[in-house]
Amino acid sequence: MSALKILYLVTEDWYFWSHRLPIAQEAKRRGHEVLVVTRVDQHGKRMREQRFRVITLNIKRRSMNVWRELAVILKIVSIYRREKPDIVHHVAMKPVLYGSIAAFIVGIPRVINAITGMGYLFISKGFKACMLRAWISCLFRFLFRQNRTYLIFQNSEDIEMFARPGIVQKNQVCLIRGSGVDADMFIPTPEPPEPILVALPARMLYDKGVAEFVDAARILRRKKYRLRCVLVGDRDPENPAVVSREQIQQWQKERVVEFCGHQVDMPAVFAKVHIVCLPSYREGLPKALLEAASCGKPIVATDVPGCREIVQEGINGFLVPPRNSIALAEALIKLITNKELRLQMGSRGREIVIKEFAVEKVVAKTMTLYEELLQQ
Repeated sequence: MSALKILYLVTEDWYFWSHRLPIAQEAKRRGHEVLVVTRVDQHGKRMREQRFRVITLNIKRRSMNVWRELAVILKIVSIYRREKPDIVHHVAMKPVLYGSIAAFIVGIPRVINAITGMGYLFISKGFKACMLRAWISCLFRFLFRQNRTYLIFQNSEDIEMFARPGIVQKNQVCLIRGSGVDADMFIPTPEPPEPILVALPARMLYDKGVAEFVDAARILRRKKYRLRCVLVGDRDPENPAVVSREQIQQWQKERVVEFCGHQVDMPAVFAKVHIVCLPSYREGLPKALLEAASCGKPIVATDVPGCREIVQEGINGFLVPPRNSIALAEALIKLITNKELRLQMGSRGREIVIKEFAVEKVVAKTMTLYEELLQQ
């Protein structure tokens, strides 16, 4: 494959660094020029040290101001027209929408759209979200019909959600299950001493099931189980489903859960944890659960798209109905009271990751997709 200019359009630099870095590194290793267009916050210097070119673009995920959003699209058009990339790789919903519009206007020859999850717009049942969802679906139907446009989905159910109404054709779709996990970094460690520590590693969003986790912790506390329940992750003010600071402080005052905020060293976090829990309403494929399974931790998650990709019921964890705190507490009790089951499920989770979700597999599939696009 001859040298290419590959442009990644991602909303936040932290997301690129966490979820797309190995792919970009491999592209660079193969001699391609890598551009990252994103909101630069904490990782700009790191990305430049990787010899990526970084272009700052401030996409506000929560903004609904028509004129501001139009200005962002025009900025992307300007970048694409100036840079003339061989491949653009859009990641997540707004970059997919805005980047696809810009690619159509400029005539970018090859477009990859990575749908990393349905997000608030496709989860919410509110009237405004439903109307916007219908309009965006029509726009996607047009944009995705362009030649040499591929879509990457993280689970088969999201593919069906787009293919069934004809938004995308199945011959344009590639299933790449998640961002992969570095199994050499996320390694099993001996189970720590009790009390049991149950962690929810995610952004502090109601869509992640944070409120249900807190309710389940209350139930377990009333039943006199000796444990700690910990929220691990930042708030995300750009997301409409964000949990307020006041609410988190109130939960802490109740001493029902602890809040640790964002943690850089997640392998060290998982080494202290007995059980990992993610009662999300819907996912693409949660990286935190891949990392937890790689570390040999049993998982309790919801029986929803994305979570089902990594958690096999009764094998490496339990799946419970979404928005159901009682079922969540009951599943946690099974693991809290049975060390042998925790260890057995953790071991099986590690096996599943090694077999199916190693980061090398994700990188290889993405490089193959680039090659297929070039041959068209």
